[in-house]
Amino acid sequence: MAFNLKEFNDFFTKHQQRFVHFATTYLHDEAVAEDLVVESMMYYWENKDRLSEAANVPAYVLTTLKHKCIDQLRHQKMVQDVSKEIGELQQWDLSFRLTSLQDFEPENIFTREIQEIVDRTLDSLPERTREIFRASRYENKPYKEIAEQCGITVKGVEIHIMKSNKALREALADYLPLGVLLFYFPLVE
Repeated sequence: MAFNLKEFNDFFTKHQQRFVHFATTYLHDEAVAEDLVVESMMYYWENKDRLSEAANVPAYVLTTLKHKCIDQLRHQKMVQDVSKEIGELQQWDLSFRLTSLQDFEPENIFTREIQEIVDRTLDSLPERTREIFRASRYENKPYKEIAEQCGITVKGVEIHIMKSNKALREALADYLPLGVLLFYFPLVE
């Protein structure tokens, strides 16, 4: 049954709302249903010459629409599954961070053993590096003031601080999580 364009327009007008209603029943989205109906009708129009004269055109279009709806629902399910997995990962990450923070005891950071390691590490540094680090971290002096006091550039102070921080991170690696180390011993001011 080969349609001419006027017959196709009449067919489209006659069946469009029924097909949209059918698709909306499953998709719960009228705009998407309307798009899929148009795509199904266009698919028929592009392939009409391959059909026999006895073909049931409404059944053909409805079958095409059915498959497009199935594809759409499978896509929605996949998106939903991926969203669920992302949500589960975010939940796991949040739980991990919450548990980690709840288990964190600030007073353990400065236990005698850790303080001894910090002191030994600082004592192993060159005297100037040790002095610059202590002025920055223990006396809270700004880099500019330390630079003027030591007769070096601010960049020179940063380099001494970075050396100190690196030595401390290495010495304390087994005791503290990296995040805490970076909090207490940042790379630069």
